[in-house]
Amino acid sequence: MDISVVIPLFNKKDTIAVTLGSVMGQTYPPGEIVVVDDGSTDGCEAVVESMHIPNLRLVHQKNAGVSAARNHGVSLARSEWVAFIDGDDEWLPGFLKTISGLHEAFPDHDVYATAYFAGDYLGNKRAITLNRVPFSGEQGVLDNYFEVGSCSDPPLWSSAICVRKQAMQEIGGFPLNVKSGEDLLTWARLAVRKPPVYSTRPLAVFWQEKAHTYDDKPNRTPERDDPVGKGLAALKTIPGAEVRHLGRYLSMWHKMRSSIYLRLGQRHKALPEIIKGLRHQPTNGKLYIYLLLCSMPQAITRKVFKRFGR
Repeated sequence: MDISVVIPLFNKKDTIAVTLGSVMGQTYPPGEIVVVDDGSTDGCEAVVESMHIPNLRLVHQKNAGVSAARNHGVSLARSEWVAFIDGDDEWLPGFLKTISGLHEAFPDHDVYATAYFAGDYLGNKRAITLNRVPFSGEQGVLDNYFEVGSCSDPPLWSSAICVRKQAMQEIGGFPLNVKSGEDLLTWARLAVRKPPVYSTRPLAVFWQEKAHTYDDKPNRTPERDDPVGKGLAALKTIPGAEVRHLGRYLSMWHKMRSSIYLRLGQRHKALPEIIKGLRHQPTNGKLYIYLLLCSMPQAITRKVFKRFGR
């Protein structure tokens, strides 16, 4: 299994060396590394060049966003398989070896991925929560992807996944002009075609910003026209698509959007998202809590999210 590694890079001067070090430290070496500099202004591309990695290609583009950078990297990849990692995340040494083992055990799939650690700005790490995984043991096929995704941390994440290049191209790559959730929609589009193969062993680290830990306000507002929600709903219209539990997944998506609005104090925007989420899954208990929070002082809302978070 020959794997190209694609790294979208934008102003990650302080972290890119650690990311590249984790790629070079793999016990199963990649065939190549493609770093796509998305118009950085902090000099991070010079850090990449100074490392003198022999199988690395550094290419440049005008700033067009992470989706465009990843798509550019995929188009340049020489291998049949593409693994993604962002310029501020890390792989544990056995990540690519595990991906190769998953492919060997389940060769007829398009997506291979592992669990991961969520790391905060203080350096703490926790393994993600996974519920309703359909197989026993450490690895298997996530044939109920939307069910797992609706009641867990996101099982698929952009720095712990390897995808067949042709499959990525067939779905049109990552959607452009989407500010948040572009990767979530991409993995969903792949999952309805053929279920992903998965290892529950965490082998990557997602280093999150302060806002992700509920110690600060969210750093972005949900997009008004909700292209991700519309894209997820459109999956129901694909003939033969595996969409079991997609309604629950959509409920989760609207819950995420409503939680951001609540944390920003925008209750008038949170309420429609809560209602949409309940339409998709009337039994989603957290949304009833969010309804209650809509009538509470903002100080209480902050305390609830700080204490209970996810």
